[in-house]
Amino acid sequence: MKQSKSKAISILIPVLNEEAYLGKLLKHLNYNSTTKSVLEVICIDGGSTDKTTSIALEHGAAVVHSKKGRARQMNSGANYASGEILYFLHADTYPPKGFDKLILEAIEQGHESGCFRMQFDTKNPILRTFAWLSRINHTLCRGGDQSLFIKRGLFNKTKGFNEDYLIYEDTEFIRRLYQQTVFKILPEHVITSARKYREIGWIRVQFHFAMIHLKSYFGAGPDELFQYYSKHILNP
Repeated sequence: MKQSKSKAISILIPVLNEEAYLGKLLKHLNYNSTTKSVLEVICIDGGSTDKTTSIALEHGAAVVHSKKGRARQMNSGANYASGEILYFLHADTYPPKGFDKLILEAIEQGHESGCFRMQFDTKNPILRTFAWLSRINHTLCRGGDQSLFIKRGLFNKTKGFNEDYLIYEDTEFIRRLYQQTVFKILPEHVITSARKYREIGWIRVQFHFAMIHLKSYFGAGPDELFQYYSKHILNP
């Protein structure tokens, strides 16, 4: 028997052409959850043209269709979800063993939102150093690759993700959470893919992500951030 919805976790995964990663993640979630608290796994699809949605269904996940854009997709997933604890996860990020139990313990201790520390799936010393910084409880060290758990009440209170942001939506949202509650950094690690760094080059990607952080810190809006991302990372 599943736990009451007040202690139930809805896992929300925004996807777009993730056939290479999604099946592995869904198996990982099944093998590494240690309680009966995971009420549902929801893949919010932004218009995939590969086998993403069929893979999700084959592994027992629900599929919600949405307009493209992670902020829109995650908000759509939250509206669909039944659990009172929302856990947002990227398709190439793997939570630690017992992640559900660890989230529940944090919630029971009074934390309304938080994330795990992060490691990359690479031995690159520079990326390992940047991942090490994820243990620091400051907004400059936050990002969506660390995953995010949040109580539904706080999600609704903060009105969820800002859909004006086509990138940087996770960090923008988490900054608002820091203003509303004590954000919890769990000591265990998620493992996230360094695929973008391998595809484009870690120096280029890390430099331009740092510039995006700085631009946002000094007041750049969502359009300016997306234009910079498009020029230097999406279409370098």
